Amino acid sequence: MTGLLIIVAYVAMFVISMVVVNTLTAKSKPKDFTSLKTVTFGDESAVRPNRWASVISVVVLFLIWGAFTGSKLSPIHVPGPFEGDTSFTYTAQNAAGDTDDATVAVRVHEVGAEVEDPVLEPGDGFAKNDVDRVGLYRSKILRLDRNDEGSGEDGYQIIAINGQPIGPNGSVDTDDGTMTMNERGGLNFVPNKGFQMQPLYLPSPERVVQALVEVAQDGYRNFTLWEHLGWSLFRVLAGFAVGALIGIPLGYAMGLSNWFRGWFDPIVEFMRPVPPLALIPLVIIWFGINETGKIVLLFLAALWIMAIGARAGVSGVNITKVHAAYSLGASKSQILRHVIIPNSLPEIFTAARVAMGVCWGTVVAAELVAANVGAGMMITTASKFQQTYIVVMGIILIGVIGFGIDILMRKAESWLVPWKGRS
Repeated sequence: MTGLLIIVAYVAMFVISMVVVNTLTAKSKPKDFTSLKTVTFGDESAVRPNRWASVISVVVLFLIWGAFTGSKLSPIHVPGPFEGDTSFTYTAQNAAGDTDDATVAVRVHEVGAEVEDPVLEPGDGFAKNDVDRVGLYRSKILRLDRNDEGSGEDGYQIIAINGQPIGPNGSVDTDDGTMTMNERGGLNFVPNKGFQMQPLYLPSPERVVQALVEVAQDGYRNFTLWEHLGWSLFRVLAGFAVGALIGIPLGYAMGLSNWFRGWFDPIVEFMRPVPPLALIPLVIIWFGINETGKIVLLFLAALWIMAIGARAGVSGVNITKVHAAYSLGASKSQILRHVIIPNSLPEIFTAARVAMGVCWGTVVAAELVAANVGAGMMITTASKFQQTYIVVMGIILIGVIGFGIDILMRKAESWLVPWKGRS
């Protein structure tokens, strides 16, 4: 239910933001449609990211994150779990068939906090008033009859909650929770959880920031934050570099030679859909659990992508350019150097961006191979101890670094391949 609400909230804010921004920008633009004549519908080169949409997208994600985790940084929140004092009445029936009502006061508190029991007088009758405590997001079997007179006799039972009949496997909703009776007659009280995510599943933004500060100052598992990130970055760059160093020449050979294409095409097409995670057992057996095994795994993650990108770049070269170079007396080596390579670079850069993303996605698995340092190791170790705030922090850091690398590669592409998109 909570996941569906998050999706609905995201879609609603996307639509509202798009309508508002388009309405405001439409009023500020001059009504001149001359420039639109140069834009062809469906032409990717005519589509540029809307900066307003990018900024609002990030803000919306943080607002939804804060709204569903009870963050103080978010001005709006979905209903959260009940916390505080609540009470309900139960009806008990003794062995003689007599009935009596009693009140139970329950204090719902944050787990780990030191709280006192609520105060309530026992009252008259054989059913006595009682008090209890329940942790936030937890449930508890309440022994409502522990103080009642005659509760140990045969035939004694609780027959109603707040005046509503209840029996084995039955439930009754109270003001602030749900009371369920199991087959043995025990009553399990579950306070209302609302629609906010439990910190165990998704911590608030400020808790993640706090974890970032703590790890940056004190380190994690005998290594500083920068050592964890530095080792992960080194492994990714090393694996990607070796993959590109072998994959690009292989792709060129497959694009230029029928023999190379026929020989290596089955291997490349077979390995391409195999996820790198499936190769971990073989990598451990063949290369051990040292750094070589991790880099080899990342190398295999990048190799096939770079080979296919280089092959596609060669195959996509406009044949008229090759004919023009031949007509001007160019040799095969000159055509390769001045026609094939420059025109295939856009495809290679695209493959490199994809390969780098795959390597970053594989680094967590690579560092499962007996690593004692790295962002992936930090994430997997934290998950074992249910330190979700460190897991989320590590995921965000990996995403930010990966996004930064992608931006650098885009800039390098625009600088090194300024002819991209031109015929």
